[in-house]
Amino acid sequence: MRAVSNRLGIARHQRGDFLGLKHLPIRSVIDVGANQGQFARKISAVFPDAHIYCFEPLPEPFDTLRLWADRQRGTVKVFNIALGDREGTAEMFFHAEHSPSSSLLRSTAACETFYPFTKKQIPVSVAMTTLDRAFGPPFSLTPDTLIKLDVQGYENRVISGGENTFRHARACIAEVCLDILYDKQAAFKDLVLLLVNLGYRYAGNVEQKYAKDGHVIYLDALFVK
Repeated sequence: MRAVSNRLGIARHQRGDFLGLKHLPIRSVIDVGANQGQFARKISAVFPDAHIYCFEPLPEPFDTLRLWADRQRGTVKVFNIALGDREGTAEMFFHAEHSPSSSLLRSTAACETFYPFTKKQIPVSVAMTTLDRAFGPPFSLTPDTLIKLDVQGYENRVISGGENTFRHARACIAEVCLDILYDKQAAFKDLVLLLVNLGYRYAGNVEQKYAKDGHVIYLDALFVK
């Protein structure tokens, strides 16, 4: 475990071994909320033979993601679309000074207090589909699939729109906000219940972010079968 701090003094602790996840025979990774491919690059080093499917709806980070994917010899496929519990279009709040915190949900005053760079926002219309639609017939995924969710409070909607895909996957890493950073965000207990009903168990936190007073703002939780 290692600790680092960002410019706001908010500490982060991260397990480099992914809580033993690297010992599973993961052959496919679905990266929901891929941004510029930060997680995809990291997980490709852990599972170099896995095929990675990245979903990022915002044009600017997607362009960077696509450039990286084009150099990966066909092992990475990218999709310029949001995932949720319905099909159609949606308004996304693009955080112009920090695109990874952009969300389909409005940020709260607490979010903007912890992270002032989230204040400058631009509404962007994005296409949306569901995880089950994206990986439905004739597409076939291996059961040894890892799903990563980093959608800023929208995780429960992605799960609801992807129950069949989650049933066939092996593990999930989900970002969970403990402080209320986004309006109508998914609560930790709701995500646990959704995933437990799909056959998962909570296996600990891969990473968590601390405020100056020591409490956890948000975390990346691992769920496995």
